[in-house]
Amino acid sequence: MAMSDANGARRRVQPDWQRLWPLALGTLLLLLGAFCAWQTWLIADEGSAATRVQQARDEAVQKLAQVVAAQRAQVEQAVTALDPATLQGDRAALVAALHSKLPQALKLDVYSGSLGEVLHANFREFGYAKAAQLMAAQTDDGLPPAQSVSHGVGDRRLSLVLPLGSPQQAQAWLWVELPFAPVQQAFEAVSPAGGRLDLRQGDASADMRILSHGSAGAGVEPVAKMVPGSAFSVAAAMPMAFIVLPRTWPLTALLALTGLAAGLYLLWWRLRRRELPIAEQDIDIEEFKLSRQAARQSAPPAPVLAKLASAPASAPATKPAAKVATKVTVDPTIFRAYDIRGVVGKTLNADVARLLGQSIGTVMREQALTEIVVGRDGRLSGPELAGALADGLRAAGVDVIDLGAVPTPVVYFATWHYNTGCGVAVTGSHNPPDYNGFKIVIGGQTLSEGAIQDLYRRIAENALEQGGEGSLRQVDVLPDYLERIVSDVQAEHRLKVVVDCGNGIPGAVAPQVLSGIGCDVVPLYCEVDGTFPNHHPDPSDPHNLEDLILAVKQTGADLGVAFDGDGDRLGVVTKAGEIIFPDRLLMLFARDVLARQPGATIIYDVKCTGHLKGQILEAGGSPMMWRTGHSLIKGKMRETGAELAGEMSGHFFFKERWYGFDDGIYAGARLLEILAGDLEERTPEEIFATLPKGVSTPELKIELAEGEHYRFMEMFRARANFGDATLITIDGVRADWPDGWGLVRASNTTPVLVLRFDADNPTALARIQQVFREQLLAVDPALKLPF
Repeated sequence: MAMSDANGARRRVQPDWQRLWPLALGTLLLLLGAFCAWQTWLIADEGSAATRVQQARDEAVQKLAQVVAAQRAQVEQAVTALDPATLQGDRAALVAALHSKLPQALKLDVYSGSLGEVLHANFREFGYAKAAQLMAAQTDDGLPPAQSVSHGVGDRRLSLVLPLGSPQQAQAWLWVELPFAPVQQAFEAVSPAGGRLDLRQGDASADMRILSHGSAGAGVEPVAKMVPGSAFSVAAAMPMAFIVLPRTWPLTALLALTGLAAGLYLLWWRLRRRELPIAEQDIDIEEFKLSRQAARQSAPPAPVLAKLASAPASAPATKPAAKVATKVTVDPTIFRAYDIRGVVGKTLNADVARLLGQSIGTVMREQALTEIVVGRDGRLSGPELAGALADGLRAAGVDVIDLGAVPTPVVYFATWHYNTGCGVAVTGSHNPPDYNGFKIVIGGQTLSEGAIQDLYRRIAENALEQGGEGSLRQVDVLPDYLERIVSDVQAEHRLKVVVDCGNGIPGAVAPQVLSGIGCDVVPLYCEVDGTFPNHHPDPSDPHNLEDLILAVKQTGADLGVAFDGDGDRLGVVTKAGEIIFPDRLLMLFARDVLARQPGATIIYDVKCTGHLKGQILEAGGSPMMWRTGHSLIKGKMRETGAELAGEMSGHFFFKERWYGFDDGIYAGARLLEILAGDLEERTPEEIFATLPKGVSTPELKIELAEGEHYRFMEMFRARANFGDATLITIDGVRADWPDGWGLVRASNTTPVLVLRFDADNPTALARIQQVFREQLLAVDPALKLPF
């Protein structure tokens, strides 16, 4: 610190460390003592906290056992009340009689004593869990335990199997599905006592969690306690106390007392020194005289002093300056064709996110929509942008459900699961770490083009809802997402698969999903890190798959799958190191879907191989080419009622058995189900070999300045001449010849031109590339072509 003396000279004043060190050390000791006291309390309470949670677990087991016994008693009473002659009569009459005595039953079936019709059923349609419970009933010594079955999101039921006739040699078996609500109510009525209670189907090793109640951060007990009379178990998750000191409370108490006493003494000692007379302190007399002389020279005249003395104590010395509102500048270039995306700190910040939230909320209010889900990927800027977006939404009067850090497909899933129809994923997708953006769903439709520009128009015109008081609540939707997939998708036999998440947010979900459907998972870069330290999370670039290929070879895995930064795209490599491009994967998905949905429409984008159309037709489907872009594809699916769609970038959209949004994690599960369930028991390589493959390039990119890629495409579309080729201009320019095709289009996510070439043989590919090379350079000779 510098000050001036009476003569205007500058001199440096050094801080008096001799006076400051007691204050700093005393404060530090007080804080350490308080911390040790807190640790003492945690250590002393740890045992009783665990006991309380275990008691809560035992109470839950007891109440659930009572509920299950009561439900079983009602069914047994109905069976006992049957006329014995009914058991020998018509099966339909027997079912009708049981229905009349069990009106609460949601489903009721009667099967033969031998269960022959179950043994020969198609388990995928009949239900694996139902078949297993019925067949296990023949081997149970007592009554078959109660279980639960799921019929989709939000429709779980309690299932019971009872013998009709003698239990030793049943004449028939009764299958009953009852409401699960009494079980759920009994479970949730028990307080978790600061921990968490997990209701599972099976023991702890089964790890099929049905319900969870309590703290999400609690640690899971290794052994679950079974509920008598059922296949349910309850696990107690103990509270996770933050204890860093040795778990000996006398020691920590001594440390706490020592720290507090020493800190108080040092503060008292410093206060006592400050009260000593001036003469006893180490003061520079000459410096003191100079400072007094300077103070007298700068003092105001006596009349002024008198006026100040007589002024009211509350009167401010100066009037505070009025706060000037700062206008937020929003860059229109971040509003792209099917999402909003920019560079954090340059074109995107919290102020922009807040205005965007208000704009989205304004559109929702106009459509009488009141609730929205918000999630973010693993980028470092995500929490700030998601928080500001939520503030803007709430200011517009919209209630916000905060999902936390989740993949983009989980945000889409939550719009269905919570019946909001609206959601925003704060994500930069596969872009570099300094990018971020927003994918938006309003009223069940993913916004694109004009709807996204309308958001900007509202911000520019300040036509925004303000002053609202929307609510905010946080939920964990991941368990429901996981259960929804694993309850429907299953691998017939175990495949070993390496999962590369590129340090993106799919690492928090994808390994559990693929393990849950029955695969052995080898995780690679599954720790979420927004700096992406290992490689870029973009599976469409072959360079980003090099580590995955190596890991598959080293581990002897059957397959390798990769996801992009927000989990809506899928990449695949084989044991031999071959990259299976998404358009070939779409052939395999189309065969599977069309086997159950013959004649269905299958949509693919302009970057896909020419062989795809023939494969869809051969499988009995209706092929349709459309523009690239996840929101544009989803819009076309709604318009046409398509059951499946895919893009060359790795986006896959399943409507059959799913919701129609792009989900790389779900697509990976469906792929493994197909490969593991092959009736001919072929290896993945043998199955992929059945998919026609020409000679093709991956997506090739030419980087340009922001906006230049659009201007180039306008000139290219007007000047290019491809002779007798068939031109498709729904998205860029695609030229098709009988032996291959080429494409150039402007990316809607980054300022690049995207090219791809595909042909029957290398000679045709080279010819097509040469034609495009000539046409591209004719428009701009300075282009740096990647081929």
